[in-house]
Amino acid sequence: MTVNPLALAHRVDQVDDYHGELVADPYRWLEDTNASQTRAWVDAENMLTEEWLSQVKAREEIGRRLSELWDYARFTAPFKRGERWFQLRNSGLQNQDVLHVMDGPEDAGRVLLDPNELSSDGTVAMTSFDVTEDGTLVAYATSAAGSDWMTWRVREVASGQDRPDVVEWSKHSRAAWLRDGSGFYYGAVDPPEPGAEYLEATSSQKVWFHRLGTPQSEDELVFEAPDQPEWIPQAVVSDDGRFVVISIFEGTAPEAQLRVLDREDPPRGLQPLVADFASKVSYIANFGDTFYLLTDDGAERQRIVAVDLDNPARERWREVIPESRDLLRAARHCGGQLVCHYLKDACSRLAVFRFDGSHVRDLPLPAVSSLLADYDAPGFEGNPDSDELYFVVTSFTDSGSLWEHDLAGGETRLLRGPAASIDPRTLVSEQVFITADDGVSIPLFLTRRRDVDPNGHVPTLLYGYGGFDVPLTPQFSVEWATFVERGGLLAVAVLRGGGEYGRSWHRAGILANKQRVFDDFCDCARWLVSSGWSRPDRIAINGASNGGLLVGACFTQQPELFGAAVAEVGVLDMLRFHRFTIGWAWKSDYGDPDDPEQYRWLRAYSPLHNVQPGWRYPPILITTGDHDDRVIPGHSFKFAATLQAAAGSHEEASSAPPAVVLLRTETSAGHGHGLPTTKAIAKATDVLAFIEGTVGGGATAPR
Repeated sequence: MTVNPLALAHRVDQVDDYHGELVADPYRWLEDTNASQTRAWVDAENMLTEEWLSQVKAREEIGRRLSELWDYARFTAPFKRGERWFQLRNSGLQNQDVLHVMDGPEDAGRVLLDPNELSSDGTVAMTSFDVTEDGTLVAYATSAAGSDWMTWRVREVASGQDRPDVVEWSKHSRAAWLRDGSGFYYGAVDPPEPGAEYLEATSSQKVWFHRLGTPQSEDELVFEAPDQPEWIPQAVVSDDGRFVVISIFEGTAPEAQLRVLDREDPPRGLQPLVADFASKVSYIANFGDTFYLLTDDGAERQRIVAVDLDNPARERWREVIPESRDLLRAARHCGGQLVCHYLKDACSRLAVFRFDGSHVRDLPLPAVSSLLADYDAPGFEGNPDSDELYFVVTSFTDSGSLWEHDLAGGETRLLRGPAASIDPRTLVSEQVFITADDGVSIPLFLTRRRDVDPNGHVPTLLYGYGGFDVPLTPQFSVEWATFVERGGLLAVAVLRGGGEYGRSWHRAGILANKQRVFDDFCDCARWLVSSGWSRPDRIAINGASNGGLLVGACFTQQPELFGAAVAEVGVLDMLRFHRFTIGWAWKSDYGDPDDPEQYRWLRAYSPLHNVQPGWRYPPILITTGDHDDRVIPGHSFKFAATLQAAAGSHEEASSAPPAVVLLRTETSAGHGHGLPTTKAIAKATDVLAFIEGTVGGGATAPR
């Protein structure tokens, strides 16, 4: 017998004074994920959700198809260190990707590190790794149960054995090796109090140097800023091995300072290369004391400049590659040239330049596609002294194809085609541009089965993000492909606040302008109706993390526009987000609730604080992970409890059917990274079953 979560969701008399406004927080106790009363409530919620989803007839069929489609070979672009090649691969249904070492980029090679052997259920993931310049050692970080906490170890490539080195309490870091392989730089914070690892705010990140063969307690402190606890430093070692370049960010703001340590002249200390936070700036390469930087200083969509370390004033910067109409997202020194990754209307293009700024060639890429890359990676692999360039192209209909380009000769060839068992010829993917209510053009990607036409009632999944300067580009998702294959229309919105068009586009959707992102998303939903594709009760909205905030805000502001909503690991309490783990860093995009003016922005759209008793909301599925230490589960827990209470009060005075408010909490899971394939399939099954059970799953007839 299912326990009603409402019976367990007691209210407490918690009221906070925000700049003279009293705000109740009756479910404050749900912030403590480990409390026994919270666990009992979560168990009851999961049972309620399972009971509802079990009634969706297509659920098992959806799960089977997801498992079939997920079982395809996946791979990253190979890269070379010394005489060895390295690549991440997944044979299909492996819980975690496996690191291989090869003698050549197309060799089968051998397994160097298989994270699937680190836990019985696949919940220990390798979240980062870096290989020494000679290819003999790899520093790799593991994280358990989806946590952001990273523990570094060092593995010998030849023997496959780990050295005794262990580095703990690292977060959001890479390992920057010295060229001689004697040690690496990394970022870490002070250890939290025992038991508070998943809630306590973690700030004051430092850069350390770990010398191989020594305990972590003897690591050298390289950079700290005790008077600036919200600075986040990240270190890289220059290609020539001479310099350590430290990028310093204020929270998650993209603007940065750069400081440089000359290892040939340590007494000079950290020299400022860029001494303020006036612009985005990142290290590309250097020749001696001349540094090549990617920056939006004087260039809305970024340019490349050369800066003299001894004379780094902005007025002395020399432009190498000017700003273009497209966003220059990333650049790298490969084969003695500059390879540049541009975004044209959120789709990738590659161009090659010489270091004198002259254009060599563009590399042909398919339309409506992008390079497979993390948000902070260039999207391709290459070395300064090699003419070989590798990249993986993906799209809404291409599960990933591996390409090789010869920088010297200019030839490009396909090494591996897409392996997913879906026929891209049966699908159509296009880009349209809608007009927002303020006249700005908003890109919208549409993907469907070729035989699906705009008949006014096509079940539609509208997805968005819109924040933190992160671009949303064409990408393959088994979950999306399954939805499209079943007759749905996938609509992916490119919203202001993201990283698709440069500085103004990002700033147009943050701080006092954050409401603009929600308005853009709602305008996309209206267009899907006015264009003849769908109708409100056939549109489901979806987003994760900052995208979960997007869903929560639109859901509470304009519920009549949607037939269902799925908010995943969302930031939903905008008055307390900054009090937990890394939440304080998001003030650069959201604002600070402790500031009276910024509080008013946040209070106006905070999903948790804008639930209205008596309103009729569409069905919603809220998902989170019990070990999410980026956006703590309390956001989702409190939002679900508040919606259920509001729905309960509405139902008491109404003969309408009960509102659907479901919470799905994954165990031994975090914010999403490192999620085992088995759990990913189970979650995708439930999300698609929920959508099918609410807005429908076929395009052949109206409900």
